[in-house]
Amino acid sequence: MRQMAERPNVYCKLSGMASEGDWKNWTEEQLVRYAEVALEAFGPKRLMFGSDWPVALLAVEYQRWVAIVDDFISTLSEDEQAAIWGETAARAYKL
Repeated sequence: MRQMAERPNVYCKLSGMASEGDWKNWTEEQLVRYAEVALEAFGPKRLMFGSDWPVALLAVEYQRWVAIVDDFISTLSEDEQAAIWGETAARAYKL
């Protein structure tokens, strides 16, 4: 992931973490560790929220996933949070 982040045109989604691992036994702390690496590598301007819906429903309800991400980014500035919640995606996908 860090090697990919060295390329300025590469973005990362906070998506799929709950359903791709041990989805019956994961903890929020385990997911946050992955998210921390992604945030450190890409920064909020190249990191975006992803729901991974409907696959994520195997492992987590949508509302819980949103709450996990919201809690994770709560210490970031409002601008950084806005980037992760949608501005990064709009820029990456040219929306």
